[in-house]
Amino acid sequence: MAGKPITTFCKVFALTSAVCFDLFFFYASGSVLIHGAFGHLGRLWLFAALRWSVITVTALLILGDLKPLRIRFITAHSLLPAVLESGTRALHGEDSQCSQVVDVRCWLMLAGASLGAALFWEITIPDSDEEADSKEQKQKSRVLFMRVLYLYKPDYLLLLGGLVFLSLAVICEMFIPFYIGRVIDILGSHYQQNEFLTALLFMGLYSVGSSVSAGCRGGVLLCAISSFTCRIKVMLFEALTKQEIGFFETIKTGEITSRLSRDTTLTGRTVCLNVNVLLRTFIKTMGMIFLMMNLSWKLTFLVLMETPITGLIQNIYDTHYQRLSQAMQDSMAHTNDAANEVVFGIRVVRSFNAEKHEAERYDDRLMETHTLKTRRDTVRAVYLLARRFTGLGMQVFILYYGRLFIQMGQMTTGNLVSFIIYQSDLGDNIRTLTYIFGDMLNSVMAAGKVFEYLDRKPQVSTDGKLKPDQMNGHIRYRSLNFSYPSNPNKTVLQDFSLELKSGQMTALVGPSGEGKSTCVSLLERLYEPQDGEILLDGEPLKSYDHKYFHKKIAVVSQEPVLFSGSVRDNITYGLPGCSLDEVEEAARKANAHEFIQQLKKGYDTEVGESGSQLSKSERQRIGIARALIRRPKVLILDEITSSLDSESENKIQQALASCPDQTLLVIAHRLKTIEKADQIVVISGGQVKERGTHQELMELKGSYHKLREEVFTEGGAP
Repeated sequence: MAGKPITTFCKVFALTSAVCFDLFFFYASGSVLIHGAFGHLGRLWLFAALRWSVITVTALLILGDLKPLRIRFITAHSLLPAVLESGTRALHGEDSQCSQVVDVRCWLMLAGASLGAALFWEITIPDSDEEADSKEQKQKSRVLFMRVLYLYKPDYLLLLGGLVFLSLAVICEMFIPFYIGRVIDILGSHYQQNEFLTALLFMGLYSVGSSVSAGCRGGVLLCAISSFTCRIKVMLFEALTKQEIGFFETIKTGEITSRLSRDTTLTGRTVCLNVNVLLRTFIKTMGMIFLMMNLSWKLTFLVLMETPITGLIQNIYDTHYQRLSQAMQDSMAHTNDAANEVVFGIRVVRSFNAEKHEAERYDDRLMETHTLKTRRDTVRAVYLLARRFTGLGMQVFILYYGRLFIQMGQMTTGNLVSFIIYQSDLGDNIRTLTYIFGDMLNSVMAAGKVFEYLDRKPQVSTDGKLKPDQMNGHIRYRSLNFSYPSNPNKTVLQDFSLELKSGQMTALVGPSGEGKSTCVSLLERLYEPQDGEILLDGEPLKSYDHKYFHKKIAVVSQEPVLFSGSVRDNITYGLPGCSLDEVEEAARKANAHEFIQQLKKGYDTEVGESGSQLSKSERQRIGIARALIRRPKVLILDEITSSLDSESENKIQQALASCPDQTLLVIAHRLKTIEKADQIVVISGGQVKERGTHQELMELKGSYHKLREEVFTEGGAP
């Protein structure tokens, strides 16, 4: 507690001492120029160096350390009078107003300008040793922005065309205020009709040229944006489809669809349009400064003093707006996810009378998004208010000093009008430059998640190259340990070992949730085990070519997923080039040909979204046909007969029996034919508890015998 007053006293003492020394040297340097004690500007720069040395040493002796911002302020404050006098003499051969009357007002004006310069320096070139989290985030945003620009590479010709039209539009637009002032001077002095008509002609030509070029620029850039958006959507969708199943279990659907739809569009439009605005504003700003310098260099320097203040306001705004925008994007993704969950599970919602609960939950999500949006819009409103105040204040100064310059004959009324028009545009342009740079960094935050998904490497590799001409279908689970990514603390399989011999039928039985479906998922390579491996014909599964592997191993699940399209498209899904005869043969084996023929368009009948136009049994048989058309070496049947009648079940069994060299893995609760399986495996607690034929396991009177008595009864439910 005692240290704080001492520190405050030291700071006050250091400030007072520095001000006293600085005022002394300021008046001394003014005396040098007024009384001509020294003959050239070198003496003025000497005093500037002495001012800097004395202030710096005083601050160091009292404070012991100087932050970079203080050093920058001291440097700008000490050198500014020398720079001002040198520039004034070099350009106009005369002394500035402050050199002629050295007083406290000049000192305060220069101190304010120095502080503004130091702040602008701090904003645009921050010290690398003191970068805060927000500055690190901006650096990350710059990297993302460059990646977005690189993705525009195929559209460089369109972007180049947009740049050409942009430059033409800006050049034409810049000269319009100049001719407005010219017309006012012609009307206010001796009227010359030829000069008046010439000025109007040029003003009209520049207006038409600006409008036409701006329209062409907009059309070309919109074409580039559309091309980019389509391309990045395809890239992101392709990257998502390559991810492992665990990725989709940990990432919610609403977030994925938000990135795929909203963020890709936002990335393409905002970045490209911001670059367009940035280049247009920069070129126009440089041109206007040049024209304003010709009209009045003094007023131009006065206008440019607004830049540090604008930069400071913009920096504060960018920091808060960027953080709130990112939070709002995440909240919108969560809101979409909540809506998707309800739409997907509307039957469950209706069954449990949870409509009001879900509506309230959705309302809570929306209110969270609304609160963030309100806070973001409030920050923007305050920023716009501050920006308008600074602009209006600068216009008041311009009008006041402009009147003085007209009275002194340093500029005409038309020149002042042109200058005011330029100043109004220049203020907006400078604010736009500082705003648009920050807004570009804000916009690429939407690209952050897109690039995160694009860069993500699937945890289940698909880089295998093995494609043998012959496959036996011999499968071996060897010492597997596995937990799902969504619940890594729960071990589903533990030291699991099993052998599926080629051409034989193996049935997995056991209570629900004990690891049967997990065995199938691992065999499909939907997941990778944490320990152990699965061998196919003595080779690890990951060594096989991805496309080859999934053609040789097919699975039919209890609830087969159908896609919108025709029956034929669903049977040949992922296997283009199949003939109609092959499709019909697979449908006959699945006992689906007869009901397909009875459909209105046969194999060309649309199945509807997720197969909604078909019954559960019909979807089941199409799913079986989709597996059989591949003529797989390993066929996995996961509770497939739960929706089939006895006749369909018998026909499918006969079809499967016609492929004696096929390795068959069956998961069933009620399938009586597992009694004929070459091997029945009882799984419990993620381990193999019993293994053998039906007769062997029944004689053992263990777990299988108990399941047989409790579950495998006629009409029994699992």
